[in-house]
Amino acid sequence: MGLVPRFVCVRGPVTLAEAFEQAARGLPFEEAFREVEIVTHKAKRVGRNTELTLTVDRPGGIDLEICGRIAARLNDLLEHEPDEYTLEVESAGIDRPLVSPHDYERFRDQNVLVTTTLPIKSEYTHRGKLLGVRGNAIVLDQKTGELPIPLEMVKSANVEYDYRADLKRAKNEKRERR
Repeated sequence: MGLVPRFVCVRGPVTLAEAFEQAARGLPFEEAFREVEIVTHKAKRVGRNTELTLTVDRPGGIDLEICGRIAARLNDLLEHEPDEYTLEVESAGIDRPLVSPHDYERFRDQNVLVTTTLPIKSEYTHRGKLLGVRGNAIVLDQKTGELPIPLEMVKSANVEYDYRADLKRAKNEKRERR
């Protein structure tokens, strides 16, 4: 007796997490949020509640007003979901996470902090100026030279904000105005 293949077609989201992911990914396609970039999104179950977190960015930065508008839109899209949830919409911030190859090109020439899953040159943590992506590796410019890091070994990567450079720049601008 032969097996009869069965195909199941599921329409729409099945869980709150999937509905949230679908809504988050659709935001940049809406006119009001065209410039918004979804950096990360995650849903985490905590007891009977689900914590939904959306990290966003856009040219010129994110402010509370845009976070509020995004949260309101997501709540509208999720209003028919029966599960309880909390929603947090946050800016990627000055130490923005780098999560895709596109990010490594966009933030080229920025100082970054990269943590790897395996040691490279006996270290898990690497700092340097980001030179971009070459093949399947990101490349950092360090005092000892260039350091290629395979993308599959990147555990986390963030832009590293240098407040001293900002203070120095502000001091120089103030001096020039005199």
